Amino acid sequence: MPTATIPNANRSGSMPVGNTYTTISGMPIAPQYGPADLVQVVYDREIGPPGQYPYTRGIHADMYRGRLWTMRQFAGFGTARQTNQRFRFLLDQGQAGLSTAFDLPTLMGLDSDDARSLGEVGRLGVAVDTIDDIQVLFQEIDLEQISVSMTINAPAAVLMAFYLAAAQERGLDWKKLRGTIQNDILKEFHAQNEIVFPPEPSVRLVVDLIEYCTRHVPQWNTVSISGYHIREAGSTAVQELAFTLADGRHYVDETLRRGLPVDSFAPRLSFFFNAHNDLFEEIAKYRAARRLWAELMRETYGATNPASWKLRFHAQTAGCSLQDRQPEVNLIRVAYQALAAVLGGCQSLHTNSMDETLALPTEHAVTLALRTQQVLAHETGVTNTADPVGGSYFVESLTSRMYDESLRYFQRIEESGGMLAALAAGFFRREIAEAAYQYQQSIDRDERVIVGVNRFTQSDETSVETLQHDPGVEPTQVESLQRIKTLRNRGDVERTLSQIRKVVATNENTFPALIDAARARATLGEIMGALSDVMGRHQLQEQ
Repeated sequence: MPTATIPNANRSGSMPVGNTYTTISGMPIAPQYGPADLVQVVYDREIGPPGQYPYTRGIHADMYRGRLWTMRQFAGFGTARQTNQRFRFLLDQGQAGLSTAFDLPTLMGLDSDDARSLGEVGRLGVAVDTIDDIQVLFQEIDLEQISVSMTINAPAAVLMAFYLAAAQERGLDWKKLRGTIQNDILKEFHAQNEIVFPPEPSVRLVVDLIEYCTRHVPQWNTVSISGYHIREAGSTAVQELAFTLADGRHYVDETLRRGLPVDSFAPRLSFFFNAHNDLFEEIAKYRAARRLWAELMRETYGATNPASWKLRFHAQTAGCSLQDRQPEVNLIRVAYQALAAVLGGCQSLHTNSMDETLALPTEHAVTLALRTQQVLAHETGVTNTADPVGGSYFVESLTSRMYDESLRYFQRIEESGGMLAALAAGFFRREIAEAAYQYQQSIDRDERVIVGVNRFTQSDETSVETLQHDPGVEPTQVESLQRIKTLRNRGDVERTLSQIRKVVATNENTFPALIDAARARATLGEIMGALSDVMGRHQLQEQ
């Protein structure tokens, strides 16, 4: 039975209803586990040693003894210059990689001077309108040494074109660039709604990026297939796992249709998962994900390169679990969530700041979030051996159940006609909405304890310092954009935009045309407009 339909009484989490205990997602938990719970498990086939197929116990034999996970704190606000200063501050504090948050207009493919952008420019991330913003964003940062992550989806191809064109203008070798672009449009249709084009042409752009970078930017992770936002929308852990891997399967299918051999692109597919509150459920989720992906890649798609079988993932602690009451308690939540991600074998990790429910993080809060990872890495001993929870009767049993429930969801998606048909029918949204409703009901009935909210409250809470939005960001960014428009060659812009329209109407890869437009200083909004002239725009409908 899908976890979303488990009755309310079985969703109690840490507070039992009657004699029933469950995970946070509603899976019933027995009082204890032992050998009898694993009699059907075949160790070599379903678990195996760390670093060996099916990678249930991790993709590296030594795990963090050989190399720590990348501490990659998400950052971005205001102008490119302001975010560049935050990036360099984080690198000075010991961060090993950069992760870029864009503002809402950029996420929606709008220019800062668009009337629809009013009041949102630089507010929840950095504003990027042209290649020049990318140049400033990464100024004085060695992009051949520091890996860069960009969290963007609908305009991902355009932002990647800006990035590559900017790197080329700096004289950098594309083959040395390392990083990840999210580029996962399907989860936007499931959960986040930052959508511009209809599903099919949207996926076409995803595959264009996979194909182009496979051939020209070989160290770049071309998609970060993301369950994080599915979970933030209210899904269960199993739904997050199953829907994310189903999205990955669709991207693989579409890329194979381009004629690329699976082993040419699969090693650069990566994943992005949530790290929620239920420690053991989260660990089991990551372990089941690795096994499922390894089996899919080797048995279903015939990949022969072990790098294609390995599910590599970034984790971020659960933003939806953070509370605006007693915000310092969020530090504790984040620490346990980070522990789950590390015990689950993540390759990189972002820890949320305690003040993120109130405003963009201050430097103090960001530093504490980073220190949380550093203490975990250097003081707790969790890095001393690979998969220290492996062999736990409870964890292995829960991993198997996660695996089985995910296969049931794969079957239901196939029975719905495949990914795009299920999406059009509203299958994913209904499942997530039902799960979110059940979870909120358990809180409203006081069956689930949220510390500081419905239990252990304080009447004399102290406030924390928050980052104040600079009202001068928007006019500064708009003025910068208008200056670029004045100085550029308008004929070059029109020529490159016309070429984009021509290419989109064919089966050719759009990237050469996108990069030419970036060099000509065409703006994000202009390029997205040229694409939509041919692809059309998606109209979100109530399901």
